[in-house]
Amino acid sequence: MDDLRYWIGFNLTPGIGPARLRALLDYFGAIGRAWEAPADELRQAGLDSRSIQSLIAARGRLDLERELRRVEEAEADVLTWDDPRYPRLLRKIDGAPPVLYVRGALEEADDWALAVVGTRRATSYGREATRRLVGPLAEAGLTIVSGLALGVDGEAHEAALDAGGRTLAVLGCGVDIVYPPEHRRLAERIVGQGALLSEYPLGTPPDARNFPPRNRIISGLARGVLVIEAGAGSGALITARCAAEQGREVFAVPGSILTNRHVGANMLITEGATLALSAEDILRALHLERLPQQRQARRDIETQAAPADATEDALLRCLSDEPRHIDEISRAAGLPVATVSSALALMELKGLVRQVGGMHYVSAS
Repeated sequence: MDDLRYWIGFNLTPGIGPARLRALLDYFGAIGRAWEAPADELRQAGLDSRSIQSLIAARGRLDLERELRRVEEAEADVLTWDDPRYPRLLRKIDGAPPVLYVRGALEEADDWALAVVGTRRATSYGREATRRLVGPLAEAGLTIVSGLALGVDGEAHEAALDAGGRTLAVLGCGVDIVYPPEHRRLAERIVGQGALLSEYPLGTPPDARNFPPRNRIISGLARGVLVIEAGAGSGALITARCAAEQGREVFAVPGSILTNRHVGANMLITEGATLALSAEDILRALHLERLPQQRQARRDIETQAAPADATEDALLRCLSDEPRHIDEISRAAGLPVATVSSALALMELKGLVRQVGGMHYVSAS
């Protein structure tokens, strides 16, 4: 709890984002030391004058104990890079938020998640497509991630909840504020069957500039992003771009060529996004056709987080952050493709490797 207040303090300091905070932690080794460091040491750690002034000003005005009490009063939780509960997939993206405010609860099951995004002005086609895809996906065990906006986002959350599944809503404001206000009841349902999340401090209003950055979190929490009914300028396309940069699968539901409402989704398909006509299409592309069995396998072997044998050890030595095709891995390791394929499937369940599409794999460490 002592360290948590410093994380919150940095989160409330303008100009100290993920990159600068990482540099401070690398230099000082502990977040408390970084928070209390004098200006000359902050400069040696790489902070510019403006950031140093901002931090010193924040230290003077913030009552960190009071900020902790505000979190408790809001019935929220705070997860940091140092917290083992921090989402595993999100932790690995560039610019992962150092602090996540959470109302509700994250579960291990949320490691199997799909983001669903689209227009705020959904047509009957967009709403029905969302229902037809999201309901079966939630029933199959996928957690549905979206942004609580009107239109496709809200429909996706509702469909997941109605199917008895879990859903996460990533906000462009503090978790103590519901935006849009029309989704107040939906937000409370989500808290009961998932969580509201935000990188923004409590009390942060829903400013327009907050929404594009939160899209990297929506995609970062998920194994893929499904775009439903998006125009050429839709914010959903930002999320799709984030997903592609993060090595996530991008799916799109095709729409009519006679309206601008579907230009963005159709464009994604022409650029290589996976065509999504059914829940089965998505589960198959994500190799999650047997998700319940995969979850059980993860639970059975989660105590075996290290390589179990020489084969796994050899494959790990062939992998890095750069995607590598299974055939190339097979040649590098000097092992048959069939042996490599079965070993990689087990290693993915253990969380040792991750498939990023097209039989390409990266190290998950």
